[in-house]
Amino acid sequence: MAESRTQRAASSEPWLTRRREPLAFMLKLGVLGSALVFAFILFAYLVRQSGKDWVDVSLPRVFWASTAVMVVSSFTFHAARRALRHERFLHYRLLLSTTFGLGLTFISLQLLGWRDMMVEGVVLSRNAAGAFIYLLSGLHIAHVLGGLVALSVLLVEALRRRSYVDAFVYSVNPPKQLHVRLAALYWHFVDVLWIGLFLFLLYHHQR
Repeated sequence: MAESRTQRAASSEPWLTRRREPLAFMLKLGVLGSALVFAFILFAYLVRQSGKDWVDVSLPRVFWASTAVMVVSSFTFHAARRALRHERFLHYRLLLSTTFGLGLTFISLQLLGWRDMMVEGVVLSRNAAGAFIYLLSGLHIAHVLGGLVALSVLLVEALRRRSYVDAFVYSVNPPKQLHVRLAALYWHFVDVLWIGLFLFLLYHHQR
């Protein structure tokens, strides 16, 4: 009852002065900053595309596979959180490991796409359209690597607590719950970000 009164009091505070969880607030600021950076790059892409020397290129086919992998990884992370809430700790570890593996697979497929572009002669110094693809893909890979770091921390914590008691104590610990929630939020953002980038590039590079 006291907790609910505290929550109601916090929700009644003005938005600008309302108390916020520091880590969650920092993550949301980081997500907003990343979204603005990508929005600026896409705007620059549209401006540069109108130039007479613009030579369009086709997207690597492997990008389709990497997109599917990224989408599946969001589902496995969501399922991992559900497993943790329902005390299915073995499933949590397996699903978390699967998500980590899918993240590595995504990066590998993206790099294969880069190789395919290089084989076709699409290099940074010669083709502006290809340079934007490398730039957007590379920045997104950097974001995925950040997510993999967070995933690796969660995975190590999960593997260290194999007994039911240790896993249960971990699952009900508020700071640990927050870490899982923030990692999932970031991972879903990275997923949605890539889907948006892929659809944008697909629309402008269809052949």
